[in-house]
Amino acid sequence: MDVAGRVLVIACGALAREITALKRANGWSSLEVTCLPPELHNRPERIPGQVQAAIEAGRSRYGQIFVAYADCGTGGELDRVLAAEGVARLPGAHCYEFFATPPVFEALAEAEPGTFYLTDFLVRHFERLVAGSLGLDRHPELAAEYFRHYRRVVYLAQAPDDELTSQAAAIATRLGLTFERHVTGYGGLATGLADVARRAGATVVVEPARTIA
Repeated sequence: MDVAGRVLVIACGALAREITALKRANGWSSLEVTCLPPELHNRPERIPGQVQAAIEAGRSRYGQIFVAYADCGTGGELDRVLAAEGVARLPGAHCYEFFATPPVFEALAEAEPGTFYLTDFLVRHFERLVAGSLGLDRHPELAAEYFRHYRRVVYLAQAPDDELTSQAAAIATRLGLTFERHVTGYGGLATGLADVARRAGATVVVEPARTIA
């Protein structure tokens, strides 16, 4: 494939599983993916610089570049980088919004502002990314202080999975919060990647992706 037909997707590592599932389900062979560490979400000020470096590294080898991040806590800095580079990204403020879709997320947020959100990725990696970083693995009593302004956990599930649902419910219990699950599918991630594939010349009929084991 020549450079013009190659597409680079620079993605948050938290989306790697879902992007791989969507690529397989839809045969989007023209999309090549590079993932940045999901731990960047704990230091969002570093996201714009690392995304810019990835764009610069791929510019000469790809005809099109797309960024599979939302704003993700960068306070508009990521958009400033992307505007200068002429590169588009996923819509929205964060993955909770593009997975749920903006109207659904807005309704959830309005119904209960004190909501802690989980995705499939965060359920799988809660111990490392949340409990470990906050010290809850060593001092579980800190949960009452860290989450004292929260009232519920909402698990935005990309696919119905009984094991992940049980883990998410256990996290809610651990934090002393009520629990809800909403199966969102891949939301704006699927439509965003479909638009990229279409611009690359693929015939796009988005097939539902299955969670990868």
